[in-house]
Amino acid sequence: MRQFRVQALAAVAALATLAVLLAASGPHLASLYATSGIAGCHGDGCGQLATNFLSLVDAGIYPVVYMLGIAGIPLTPAIIGSFWGAPLIAREFETGTFRLSWTQSVTRTRWLASKLALPGLAATAVTEAFSLMHTRWAAPIGHAARLAPRSDSPLGMGPFSLLAFDTHGTAPLGYAAFAFALGVTTGVFLRRTVLAMAVTLAIVAAVQVAMPLGLRPHLFPADHTTTTIGSFSSLPTRISPATFGFTVEHLPSQPGAWILSSGAVNAAGQPVSTIPAACRQAAASGSPDLPSCLTSQGIQIAVTYQPASRYWPIQLIETAIYLALALALGGYCLWRLGRRLP
Repeated sequence: MRQFRVQALAAVAALATLAVLLAASGPHLASLYATSGIAGCHGDGCGQLATNFLSLVDAGIYPVVYMLGIAGIPLTPAIIGSFWGAPLIAREFETGTFRLSWTQSVTRTRWLASKLALPGLAATAVTEAFSLMHTRWAAPIGHAARLAPRSDSPLGMGPFSLLAFDTHGTAPLGYAAFAFALGVTTGVFLRRTVLAMAVTLAIVAAVQVAMPLGLRPHLFPADHTTTTIGSFSSLPTRISPATFGFTVEHLPSQPGAWILSSGAVNAAGQPVSTIPAACRQAAASGSPDLPSCLTSQGIQIAVTYQPASRYWPIQLIETAIYLALALALGGYCLWRLGRRLP
């Protein structure tokens, strides 16, 4: 597979670069985590320890390495689909070299299978290698992010955060397999390398946005809970002269949960946004007693969420969806090339 040599060398160079960065910064990060007290922590104090740890590592090389992985690994499938998958067959059609192969004793099915095997396996292996290396390095940060009630640090992403979820677990493997198969299929269909690369990149980007926003939240029925305003040590609010609202970022009873929606409800469980008459003076003066006043009026916070325990089931289901799509696309390529068409 001489045509694949440049891509393989680029992947090896990228893996080596990441490995050096992680090896250089990992031991000190692990040492900071060991001395933070988070590992043996239990109870309400863990949140503050986690926030302190995230503030401590939010400097120097750690945010750079963390964000390189968080941003780079989700981009890897799109790059693989566009630069590995799309040109693989489209270039054969453009240059006409497919005719030489098809006039030999090798069948079209066998020819396509041989073209896909090594690059396809390499695509999934490289992407998952990136993911596993970064997951191991970022494990202390991920654990702290699950416990921190609220953090302004870019490192304080929970496990279900858009980029964090797409970077770790088994999902990147599925993304890479799908993107590669999509690129090959687009090349087979369009037979123009540059056009196939552009179309592949656009489709992969669209799918990576649509999946977490449209399908992922509904892979399992969401859980619901109602809790008092006072149970939150820090709660962002939206207040106007006559209305209010709460935004829940962290559920104390469910560390690491994926918050899908939240809002204030009255004692009957109905959504409410109008400040009660008894609390308008406190709201107008910006008094810190406003939450207590709202609580005295029977107002609580309703939260819809996916618990942290569903992280791996959602990861595996999403991976299976992408792998099934990859197999379907590969089957389409075999069917299309199997037809007696030039």
